[in-house]
Amino acid sequence: MLKGTYFCVDAHTCGNPVRLVTSGHPVLRGNTMSEKRLDFLAHHDWIRKGLMFEPRGHAMMSGAFLYPPCSDNADAAVLFIETSGCLPMCGHGTIGTVTAAIENGLLTPKTPGELILDVPAGQIRVSYRQQGDKVLAVKIINVPSYLAIADARVTVPGLGELNIDVAYGGNFYAIVEPQANFPGLEHWSADKVLHFSPLLRDAMNSAYQCQHPLDSSISGVSHVLWTGAPKTAGSDAANAVFYGDGAIDRSPCGTGTSARMAQRFARGLLQQGQRFVHESIIGSQFSGVVEAVTEVAGCKAIIPSIEGWAHVYGYNQIRIDDADPYAAGFLVR
Repeated sequence: MLKGTYFCVDAHTCGNPVRLVTSGHPVLRGNTMSEKRLDFLAHHDWIRKGLMFEPRGHAMMSGAFLYPPCSDNADAAVLFIETSGCLPMCGHGTIGTVTAAIENGLLTPKTPGELILDVPAGQIRVSYRQQGDKVLAVKIINVPSYLAIADARVTVPGLGELNIDVAYGGNFYAIVEPQANFPGLEHWSADKVLHFSPLLRDAMNSAYQCQHPLDSSISGVSHVLWTGAPKTAGSDAANAVFYGDGAIDRSPCGTGTSARMAQRFARGLLQQGQRFVHESIIGSQFSGVVEAVTEVAGCKAIIPSIEGWAHVYGYNQIRIDDADPYAAGFLVR
């Protein structure tokens, strides 16, 4: 039976939605959030589809469940849900989740203003600035991020050959810099991003294999990051991230910003301690820093931070009932 009532706090992080689900948590098997993520996908994925897909959601919908921590030192654990699945890590989702949880008294940190969160990709550290009841900004110290593949070459139907870097920032990103067959994001419409991104992603996953060396469940290019010249004052670079079947991230994308900082660091374009302001397709900004240099299974990596803001805009009570022919939702492609 597909049946349940879910209370939600609805927010957006720099323009991209975050639906924090505060009830109806399924019991998940596993000792880590990576294992619990796989259990959710195997046995409870109808909840994600019902809450994220139409008619209760839309192509860009993203959300999260808060769970008890898996580690002794953590404050809580997060399961990310969105139209594309359950992500190993979600930066904008973390910023929105923390904002919604702290403002509504759903999470009490062991140390005021600081959190340690278990996520499927590992463990992250979070700090936040609060004024009264309002969370003004959230900063994430993300999982180690690295350049996985440099100068990959793929042919995209209707576009031609592209030179691609693949970087990991909690998810694997195909990063497209301006080149002969891509003039830069500022010269493209959103329609072009939506049309060519799935073709590029399919081409990359057919030609190359990406798998995290410490967690085999994190594999494949899931996101495409198109770059271009920024339009907002103070931005160092602009991007549009494609995910799911037909979504463009309205935020600058936290794991995408981490991946791009890892790419730029590996290419000598960003130094440790240097600030990197990343701009989204709507002009909103995340501020990133290469906090430290580390290794992932012998591969040089960085510890990136991302800072942004979120705004709670509503409260939702959503009912899923299998008497509804669209209980599990649908997507229009």
